[in-house]
Amino acid sequence: MKGIVFDKVWKEYGDHVVLEQINLEIAPRAFVALVGPSGCGKTTFLRMLLGEDTPTRGAILVDGRPLKPEPDSDRGVVFQRYSVFPHLTVVQNVMVGREFEKSRLLGRLFGQSRKAAHDEAMQLLSAVGLEGHENKYPASLSGGMQQRLALAQALNRRPKILLLDEPFGALDPGIRSDIHVLIRRIWNENDLTVVMVTHDLSEAFRLGTRVIAFERQRNRPEEQERYGATLTGDLPTPAPPLGATITRDFDVWPPKIASPLPNAEPAPQPTNGKNDSALH
Repeated sequence: MKGIVFDKVWKEYGDHVVLEQINLEIAPRAFVALVGPSGCGKTTFLRMLLGEDTPTRGAILVDGRPLKPEPDSDRGVVFQRYSVFPHLTVVQNVMVGREFEKSRLLGRLFGQSRKAAHDEAMQLLSAVGLEGHENKYPASLSGGMQQRLALAQALNRRPKILLLDEPFGALDPGIRSDIHVLIRRIWNENDLTVVMVTHDLSEAFRLGTRVIAFERQRNRPEEQERYGATLTGDLPTPAPPLGATITRDFDVWPPKIASPLPNAEPAPQPTNGKNDSALH
């Protein structure tokens, strides 16, 4: 896999510019954390990468080819709200993707094919710490367990790219720490590129090998419709090994990294003489 390339990507909704001039290359097997203030286009960026939305201008390439217009098995996604089916058991939730992939007409497998899908689902449940809960329904699981189930669902089709949209924001701190260890282990053990949106800077630096900052640099009311957010910071930050103690505190923004990315057009600063950046 050659990686992911955003080539001069813009996203507009009518007269409203959400993202402008996004130039970004993500190497295979990177763990990229996207940070920035609310409303600066992070989720829009993720939706375009998933295939749920398309650029107004520019191109997105994956493995050297244009991104497929529909989400496929190469891309898995986990949202903040648990994307599980409440009427299916835990193991059925993991199997359902494989069943629809292999049997598009009936959405159900039989015989040896079903046994193979079941065995594969059980292996994934064991990997995410849900062994012994396979016959329960999601309503009987805790929030952390439901998020583990959502991860198993996303990984069942062996995606090359895993997209995480604020996946841990609703979890208690102790549970979130456990899920952090789990997602890092899954990333370490698989040929997987991870792109994660988070508002938690500490989480971004704990998990990411690279932190990308989005920022809307022109914030005056008359500029809101004409100008969108762009990438203002790109910081490689190798994640510590599994089990390492995190001693850095990134609850506040670290030393300034808001330098223009290569090939990005510098955005003019507000003329009112004030720095309106929400990140500083």
